[in-house]
Amino acid sequence: MPTYEYECQKCGHLFERFQNMSDERIKTCPECRGKVKRLLGAGAGIIFKGSGFYETDYRSDGYKSDSKKDSASTSDAKPAKKSTPAKKPSKPKKDK
Repeated sequence: MPTYEYECQKCGHLFERFQNMSDERIKTCPECRGKVKRLLGAGAGIIFKGSGFYETDYRSDGYKSDSKKDSASTSDAKPAKKSTPAKKPSKPKKDK
């Protein structure tokens, strides 16, 4: 059931009500009995709990097995040799 926000047109009182979508809208303010309007709300956000939610819940089995193979092969590999910077080419000498 969603939570709806209402605002009184007479006194400005803001309040929320937890209602079924099929329930009739609230028409009167609980404070002054003035006319109320329902406000547009952002609604509830999605909450992802735990680490690796996407990885554990939405990846295919083939992707998971390939990922395990890749991580195993990279951990067994030897570190790459450090590269040395290239030397600048020498300029040709001009004849006089």
